[in-house]
Amino acid sequence: MKASLRARLESISFRFQEIEALLASEEVARDRSRFRELSLERSEIESAARLYAEYCQREADARQTESLLSDPEMRDLAREELVAARERLASLILELQKELLPRDPEDDRDILLEIRAGTGGDESALFASELFRMYSRYAERNRWRLEVLSANMSELGGYREIVCRVTGGGAKEGVYARLKFESGAHRVQRIPETESQGRIHTSACTVAVLPEADEQSEIMLNPAELRIDTFRASGAGGQHINKTDSAVRVTHLPTGLVAECQDGRSQHQNKASALRVLAARLKDKETRERQRTVAATRKKLVGSGDRSERVRTYNFPQGRVTDHRINLTLHRLHAILDGDLDELIGALTSENHLAQLNMLSEG
Repeated sequence: MKASLRARLESISFRFQEIEALLASEEVARDRSRFRELSLERSEIESAARLYAEYCQREADARQTESLLSDPEMRDLAREELVAARERLASLILELQKELLPRDPEDDRDILLEIRAGTGGDESALFASELFRMYSRYAERNRWRLEVLSANMSELGGYREIVCRVTGGGAKEGVYARLKFESGAHRVQRIPETESQGRIHTSACTVAVLPEADEQSEIMLNPAELRIDTFRASGAGGQHINKTDSAVRVTHLPTGLVAECQDGRSQHQNKASALRVLAARLKDKETRERQRTVAATRKKLVGSGDRSERVRTYNFPQGRVTDHRINLTLHRLHAILDGDLDELIGALTSENHLAQLNMLSEG
C-alpha cells in the first residue's frame, strides 16, 4: 500500500474511533444537533475505517504466515495461505481506493426525469411511453415515489414529452446516484405496428436526469426575471380538458428556459411544480457550463451527460439492449423494459469507478 494512501486511512481510522467515543458520551447524547452531525460523519467514514481495520489485521496475519516459510513442516501450507492473503489484501486496497474516491455531491439528491420523443414521429412517442414505464417500474422496485409534473401525449397514446419527479424517501442511496448515467439519446430498433412491409425502423428519445436544486441555497429565482403565463390544460383527444386556466408556464427571461406544468390539481400546485422544474434546469445549465471547462477529464468517465450522446440501443428483433458507452450487450430486452435495470446501472457505476481510479493513478 502506498504511504500516502495509508496515511489518509490512518487519519480516517483515528477520526472514526474519536467519533465513536464522542457518541458514547453523555454530553453529546444531550445535544441532538451535535449527535446528528457526528452520526452523519460516522456513517460516511465507517465503511473505510472498517475495511482498513480488516486490511491491517490481514497484513499482520500475512507477516506471521511469512515467518513460517522457514519451517520445513509448515512451508507448503504457509505458501498457500500467503497466496490467499495477498489476493485478499489486493482486493481490500481496491475497495479502500473506491471508498476514498471523491463523491459526487449530487448523489443523494432526488431528481427530475424528462423524456422527450425525438426522431421517428409517433413511433418515437410510443417508445417514450415505454421508457417512462421502464423507469416507473424501476422506481417501484426501489420503493421510490414518482410524480408526473407535465405530460404531452401524442395521438396514438405515446408521449411527446413527459416530466416527472422521482424521490427516494430517505433511501440509503440517492435517486440521482442510481440514475445519473441514464441521460442521453436512447434508440429503439423494431418493426412498428403500422409498418405493412415488415421493415425495421429506428427511432430515438432523449432522457434527461436532473438533480433537484436545493431551494435554500443553490438556485435563487428572481421574480423580476420570470414571466408566468396561465392556460387551459388539455390532454390528447380532448381528454382531461380543464375548464379553468390551471396550467402554468414559467419563462426565465435571462436564459429563455421554459418550464410548464398542467397535471396538478390547482394553479398553485402547477406553479410550484413549474418553478421546481425551472430551478433544476437552471442548475443543470450551470453544471454543464462548468463541465465544459473540464471536458477532457469528463471524456475519461462514463458518458458526458450530453443530451445528444447516443447511450443505448433497444433492439426488439434480437431481444437485446446495448449500452454503447461501455460496450455492454444484454439479451434481456423485455426484463429491462420491465424495470430490471440493476445489472446495467451496476455496470455503468463500476466502469465510472474504474475510470476515476485510473485518473487517480495517472495523477
